[in-house]
Amino acid sequence: MNDNHSPPGGLQLNKAWIYVAMTSFFELVWIFGFNVASSWWHWVFIVFFIFVDFYYLTKACELLPTGSVYATFAGIGTIGTALMDIFFFGQSLNLGKIFFIIVLVAGVIGLNIADVQDKKKQRKEARKNGLDIRLFGSSQ
Repeated sequence: MNDNHSPPGGLQLNKAWIYVAMTSFFELVWIFGFNVASSWWHWVFIVFFIFVDFYYLTKACELLPTGSVYATFAGIGTIGTALMDIFFFGQSLNLGKIFFIIVLVAGVIGLNIADVQDKKKQRKEARKNGLDIRLFGSSQ
């Protein structure tokens, strides 16, 4: 049961993950800028992209657990930066880097699964106690 002022839970959840994707993308844009900036005016664009990045990060944190947002954002940023270094800036790829990228991805996935389990548990408790489950966000 949704009121007329907010979108259905699934729609809001999809919107939140779009915000996470956008903040992750803009993080990679400004990090790339750090590597290629050669003039003062390049930094104007970099600062602009940093502000855009934090706007989307803030929007994502309004709709999802901050821990999940930040872990995903940081994971994508770290992996993206490592891959950017390899493919654009000539860094090497070795087994150590591959291993730790896999560990990072597993950690981000694990944290998101744990958050989903927490949300389900909260909703189950709310139903049991007769509370309005809409207070606990959308189900996943």
